[in-house]
Amino acid sequence: MVYDGVLLFGIAFAAGLLLLTTTGWTAPLLDWQRLVLQAMVFVALGIYFCWCWIRSGQTLALKTWNLRVVDAQGHNPSPARAIGRYALSWTMFVPGLAYIALLQPSRAGGLAALAIGFVLTLLPAIFDRDRRLLHDRLSRTRVVRDR
Repeated sequence: MVYDGVLLFGIAFAAGLLLLTTTGWTAPLLDWQRLVLQAMVFVALGIYFCWCWIRSGQTLALKTWNLRVVDAQGHNPSPARAIGRYALSWTMFVPGLAYIALLQPSRAGGLAALAIGFVLTLLPAIFDRDRRLLHDRLSRTRVVRDR
């Protein structure tokens, strides 16, 4: 995740810079402008992941670790399956976001809730026969060793 995180920072920065320079928006952003910016970054990151999975089954981090995302037949995911996998992968943040929405903790408490919630969503993979996370099970994909 750290490998992809460095690249994702650059993608998010470039997407945000593109939007802000073309629209002329400056800080502080209005609520609707912030939502548009967040949507732009969400889409830009989705394009990166889906393009990598469809084209080669691998992001930069997956290449580094010799891993590949495949469908049930062992092929690179289809565009629809890749988009589904990307959208469903955001469920890993749901427990932490639900905690934040319900209890409105401090900033540190919110970050801790996101981290703990993220880790808790990793635990069911321990009990899955193929070690798949929820978004892999629902999108019918899996991560395998690349030969």
